[in-house]
Amino acid sequence: MIERTENYDVVVVGAGNAAACAALAAGDQGAKVLVLERAPRALAGGNTRFTAGAIRFAYNGVEDLKNLMPDLTQSEIDMTDFGAYSEDEFYDDMGRVTNYRTDPELANTLVSQSYETVSWMQSKGVRFAPIWGRQAFKVDGKFKFWGGLTVEAWGGGEGLHEAFLSAFRSNSIDIVYGTAAKKLLIDDDGVRGVQVKSEGKVSEIFADSVVLASGGFQANAEWRTRYLGPGWDLAKVRGSRFNTGDGIQMALEVGAMPYGNWSGAHAVGWEYNAPEFGDLAVGDGFQKHSYPFGLIINNDGQRFVDEGADFRNYTYAKYGREILAQPGHSAWQIFDSKVDHLLRDEYRIQQVTKVQADSLEELCARMEGVDSQKAFRTITQFNSAVSDEITFNPNVKDGRNTKGLAIDKSNWANKIDTGPFQAYNVTCGLTFTFGGLRINETGQVLDTDLTPISGLFAAGELVGGLFYGNYPGGTGLMAGAVFGRLAGTNAGARTAR
Repeated sequence: MIERTENYDVVVVGAGNAAACAALAAGDQGAKVLVLERAPRALAGGNTRFTAGAIRFAYNGVEDLKNLMPDLTQSEIDMTDFGAYSEDEFYDDMGRVTNYRTDPELANTLVSQSYETVSWMQSKGVRFAPIWGRQAFKVDGKFKFWGGLTVEAWGGGEGLHEAFLSAFRSNSIDIVYGTAAKKLLIDDDGVRGVQVKSEGKVSEIFADSVVLASGGFQANAEWRTRYLGPGWDLAKVRGSRFNTGDGIQMALEVGAMPYGNWSGAHAVGWEYNAPEFGDLAVGDGFQKHSYPFGLIINNDGQRFVDEGADFRNYTYAKYGREILAQPGHSAWQIFDSKVDHLLRDEYRIQQVTKVQADSLEELCARMEGVDSQKAFRTITQFNSAVSDEITFNPNVKDGRNTKGLAIDKSNWANKIDTGPFQAYNVTCGLTFTFGGLRINETGQVLDTDLTPISGLFAAGELVGGLFYGNYPGGTGLMAGAVFGRLAGTNAGARTAR
């Protein structure tokens, strides 16, 4: 238990990716740092532990990747087209997928500091690996990465979290568990620390700076309904049950400016019978992201999205909202045996709601809650509309489409005609919310007069203004790391000054 008399230079609220980067960056400035984790040790780490660890950054080619992954072998390099992903491409993706609503200064900071930040993370002991199998398919004997996303943290979210804990020990960063920040301590000179509650007791911790990095409000059903709208209380939460918006609330109480897409969220197709919150034993295995190679049908037997509108990286975070809006908040992803080898490992976990049949009529009859006759008619009409003359290629937007449907499929349109057939029941899985706090170029939280609140910084999912309606896959971890490092560096520098 921390006593009232103990003082720190920087207190970081949260223990996920953004918080860890903030703590380590503050430590780089010579600050004495404390990390406050609301969850017990077994559940610590926020949403970070539930991710697959994919992280998006700009790079100029394989040499940049070799610097991050020095254990890449020559044979691995020879069999892979890693391509390049320029800062201009990253910035353009940020604009395109958010309908050009992303804050240009925040987006520029994210993009321009992305490679530098992952290099810094590596210097702290974080290991990286290529995302073979999920972001590159083997075509004509060679893997080709697509969608600007090439690298993941070694061991996924669990590996990333363990790497940060090891870095805490190496860099003398203190962390306490089961300790919830309840209130910011503030006076005429700004934020002076936090009030915390641990084991039923309230105490105060004083610090020169506080960094809020405790996630969005996705685990708060009341806030979800208030800000995202009716029905969102019924969404599944992909990650931590501790991300209930406490950091946002504390900042608003001292006059912080709300910012960003408060009615928006990262929401994906998720196992229909998954638990209310994330399960660390399953991790991100409940997600179902191979839909570009099949069809998605609702309980009325109708398609409602273009499954091949873009690479999965650029559509999956908005299609959860579309599924939530369907009858029964339910849909079915349908595949035939031609694409079975392309389905991600998450389709093969034990905790999956799946039906299989040798005929389409039988498959439609087995999809619980679905109008089977309409579903069969929808699939038949789809098959008749496929442009067979275009070659299927999962590594590029191949233009293999349909013509004449109410919702045409733009790419990867294969006839569903080769058994056995499979269907997977999905609902909406909520990852994180897009609304949050407004910060400036140093990571300081701004008040409603757009004046920096002295001593208060923010990073991670509770920063608003980056994402609107959608986001490019892998950008969440990158944004948390970039703005966590920025906030921690400037918070630590206040003490040094």
